[in-house]
Amino acid sequence: MKPVIIIAEAGVNHNGDMDLAKELIEKAKSINADYVKFQSFITEENISSKAPKAEYQLETTETSESQFQMLKKLELTLDQTKELKAYADELEIGFLTTPAEKQNVLLVSDLQLDYIKIASESITNYLLLSEIAKLNQKTILSTGMSNIDEIECAIKVLEKHGLEKNKLTLLHCNSEYPSPYKDLNLNAIKTMKEYFGLEVGLSDHSQGFAATLASIALGATVIEKHFTLDNDLEGPDHVSSLNPEDFGQLILMIRNVELSLGSGVKEPSTSESRNIKYMRRSLVAKSQIRKGEVFSLQNIAAKRPADGISPMNWEQIEGTTANQDYEIDDLISND
Repeated sequence: MKPVIIIAEAGVNHNGDMDLAKELIEKAKSINADYVKFQSFITEENISSKAPKAEYQLETTETSESQFQMLKKLELTLDQTKELKAYADELEIGFLTTPAEKQNVLLVSDLQLDYIKIASESITNYLLLSEIAKLNQKTILSTGMSNIDEIECAIKVLEKHGLEKNKLTLLHCNSEYPSPYKDLNLNAIKTMKEYFGLEVGLSDHSQGFAATLASIALGATVIEKHFTLDNDLEGPDHVSSLNPEDFGQLILMIRNVELSLGSGVKEPSTSESRNIKYMRRSLVAKSQIRKGEVFSLQNIAAKRPADGISPMNWEQIEGTTANQDYEIDDLISND
């Protein structure tokens, strides 16, 4: 197994503050995330001035402001994104950003990022999908709010416009913030892997660690989870994000789960092999046995340690005669 890719989704949790954004990069590096990811959008090209907020946004932000006003405060300019990428390079942590329109797709291309990330909300945006596909770069497509047919349509658009299918990774996702456990449907990871023949990961908006860890056991190869410096900060996504301490703990758990999954070959591990002798049984004398006596359940027992005849060989021993004297607990011999 190659290591699971772990993305700390800073998203808009910088609150429009570059110092906060850089601190998010620093913290993501300190907890050993593979990537820190932001979002690149031009509010005027994506949100109507009359667009209402989602219910979760109403619960975590000022109710008097529109969705347009909220996101305008969280928008990063092209130059700011370039500055953050340079800072991530300086700290030697991978940098990603999710482009929402053509101008930011070109930015992503210029930045030469390892992956292009397509947000769940864009899975039906033909114009954006076709623009990203032209780059033919490794791409991660999040699939929140979609069904299998919509995912298939998006993949066809990407392939039609130049993306080689083997460069695509899908992310299962539930686009509620935070996501209820009953709605996560993690088994869809297996469904998508089998149906599309692609690597599948999880963009996890649930609270806690359970869903992420379960997804790795199901074969997830990429984990994306929202990341904040403080869950009490004002903003739409802070409450459903992990703070640095919790995210760091999750990363350690992910790496331990990876180790524990192993090769899938059922055989004694190196660590347990040394216990075989001490934990298994051998055939021993249950009572005094004299030469010539017949071995039976009345005079033979199976006891630790396993340095004699295995009890699995009982049928070859039962009914034969002892060729020597045995005291209680002496190992039975074939000689």
